[in-house]
Amino acid sequence: MSAALLGRKVGMTRFFTEDGRNMPVTVIEAGPCIVTQVKTTERDGYSAVQLGFSERRAQRSTMPVIGHDAKAGSGPLHWHREYRLDSDDDAQQFELGQSIDVSAFEDVKYVDVVGRSKGKGFQGVMKRHNFRGKEASHGVQRSHRTSGSISGHGTNLGTGPKLKKGKRMAGHMGDARVSERSLEIVKIDPVQNLLLVKGPVPGANGGLLFVQEAVRLNRRKQALLKAGS
Repeated sequence: MSAALLGRKVGMTRFFTEDGRNMPVTVIEAGPCIVTQVKTTERDGYSAVQLGFSERRAQRSTMPVIGHDAKAGSGPLHWHREYRLDSDDDAQQFELGQSIDVSAFEDVKYVDVVGRSKGKGFQGVMKRHNFRGKEASHGVQRSHRTSGSISGHGTNLGTGPKLKKGKRMAGHMGDARVSERSLEIVKIDPVQNLLLVKGPVPGANGGLLFVQEAVRLNRRKQALLKAGS
């Protein structure tokens, strides 16, 4: 069974290792989370556990959420998220109203972090897709950053008068679900419920994050994990 928690991005800082290396890390306030629902195959058709995070005032919540969280013996929570379990045996390890903190990652070396990237509004092709733009000469008048002609991609054969799917053009950028895989855990602070992971994570400071044990590692990290064990 993999460990998982909801958290909030605090920000980035630097961490000095014992051998003097300067490492960029992201500080995550991971938990504590309340188990607000446990799902089983017999009752719900699949095994899962639902976590709630960050208390909020009842005036800013809704009656269904207040009643749902009250069954777990908790006040209304801001965020809820469920994740699948392999079997009902894993679901039996959780109890309604159970509190889970960052100590769940004590024996975990790498985690996957899921967040929502910063929204950047409507952007052109140079910022959105790293196009080089047109020539910066006198022959180009007031169109240095435009995309230029889309050629025969103006229609997608067989689907009518639509733009060809996947054509890189100007449009909405950011504000999308982003997953950062296999981030190394640098330090855990159980007292303040802080988790320090190496490198950046998606989203702005204060944004919601879902942190779980890494699902798949590359060969180098697999070798390091075996060597450490």
